[in-house]
Amino acid sequence: MFKRNPRSYLRIVAEFFYPRGGWYRAAQYVGHRLRRLPDPAHRISRGIAVGVFASFTPFYGLHFLTAAILSWLLRGNVLASLLATFVGNPLTFPLIAELSVNLGHAMLGQDVTVHLPEIVASFASATNDIWSNLKSIFTDDVADWSKISRFYDRVFLPYLVGCLIPGMIAGIAAYVLANPVIHAYQRRRINKLKSRYEKRIAERFSEGGGPDKNK
Repeated sequence: MFKRNPRSYLRIVAEFFYPRGGWYRAAQYVGHRLRRLPDPAHRISRGIAVGVFASFTPFYGLHFLTAAILSWLLRGNVLASLLATFVGNPLTFPLIAELSVNLGHAMLGQDVTVHLPEIVASFASATNDIWSNLKSIFTDDVADWSKISRFYDRVFLPYLVGCLIPGMIAGIAAYVLANPVIHAYQRRRINKLKSRYEKRIAERFSEGGGPDKNK
């Protein structure tokens, strides 16, 4: 009776670029989940910082795994790091990618400028080439890694090098902003629960019941 209709592939793709309810509502949901995580504020904030940093890396499709591993190594909250990868989304990836690749070329001493369309095309082509070369192991096709080598030199390595500085800056900023907010929220929540508990105890005494003697 209440069976939900499965989403079409077109709708899934559309919601990836623009979530149901909009990006503001999605950001509110992520923020709400982060504040309510059962861990000290500094560990949650550390996880957030790691997740933000992971979003700057060129490991597309592996940002969750990257964030989880780094968070575990740095003793951050793993779930917080996964939620914080929300920073990397279709609205921010174009800026992150072009900034990181070109900054990486500059850091490597290369006078090269690579624009977003080439970056996107390079990742798509490299993914296809890797898949084709892996399939060639089980077929008569000949593996060709020459295009992968060019992708590595022109896009991937500069991206990996260039993402470090903006990624760390964004991660540190996320920690500095998140830690006091989460700490204040947790303290307010504890005080609210304590006040509610004391109120119930006071009501019980006022009714002459006293503390529960069956405990």
